[in-house]
Amino acid sequence: KDDFYKLIKFIGKENILDADEFFHRHKENKLKEKNLCITFDDGIRCQHDIALPVLEELKIKSFFFVYSSIFKGNPDLLEIYRYFRLNYFKNVDEFYNLFFKNLDKNLSKFFIDQKPNININKLKFPYYSINDIKFRLVRDNLIKNKEYKEIMHKIFKQKNFDPKDFYEILFMNKMHLIKIKQLGHLVGLHSHNHSTKIEKLSLTEQTEEYQKNIDILSEVLNCNKEEIKYMSHPCGSYNENTLKVLKNLGIELGFKQVMTIEPEKKMTKINNSALEIARIDHSNVIKAMNI
Repeated sequence: KDDFYKLIKFIGKENILDADEFFHRHKENKLKEKNLCITFDDGIRCQHDIALPVLEELKIKSFFFVYSSIFKGNPDLLEIYRYFRLNYFKNVDEFYNLFFKNLDKNLSKFFIDQKPNININKLKFPYYSINDIKFRLVRDNLIKNKEYKEIMHKIFKQKNFDPKDFYEILFMNKMHLIKIKQLGHLVGLHSHNHSTKIEKLSLTEQTEEYQKNIDILSEVLNCNKEEIKYMSHPCGSYNENTLKVLKNLGIELGFKQVMTIEPEKKMTKINNSALEIARIDHSNVIKAMNI
């Protein structure tokens, strides 16, 4: 909470627009160079418990982008996995070493082949360690999702860890989300299952991901689907099919993950389109603050 106060002071409250104002200024092409907004991804409980009171005290309205499998009792376990590896080991590298040992793969050759991608990701995500990057490359590019889940659940058993025990601790429930909307914050899409590589899904699969997302969120919030016009790309993953799906659903503003031009996505500028608005991760801001 204290760090969040300091972060807002550092970037300047006068530069922060309420989410609805940011949305409308963008539509009208009236955003100024220093205008920014605050966004939250994933529907994490601490965003409600820690960040929301700060936002309300300072009268700042933000975007909250939520994946909807949380509200169907079978959430994607991305946040559970993160919590597990950060809290059930001496350090995160101990987890990575155990995870890599459970793979029947030639990781040395894979990491040599992936050296260009490791370097690119280190530039894009300076807050990740080399092991963080290697783990994500293995998870997203080397093995299939089924194998990843099998390995994780094997390690869960070794640590007597039951993910269901942590749903309430880690995720917002419907009442939290309703409260956020009632307070004037904007709730948007973040896919249904939070695939870490949604760009690998077919057009049909991506359509299903975002159609479920908007159907469930509009039901939870008791609003028309047409009211939800904003989103963020889970893990910054998207492609031309994604943008097509979002446009068909009436989404008018979308946020990517990084403050860089990504040539592989045919970008010509940092804010490449209304559905590709750049963001900076809070950890980068905190690093700049030296706290």
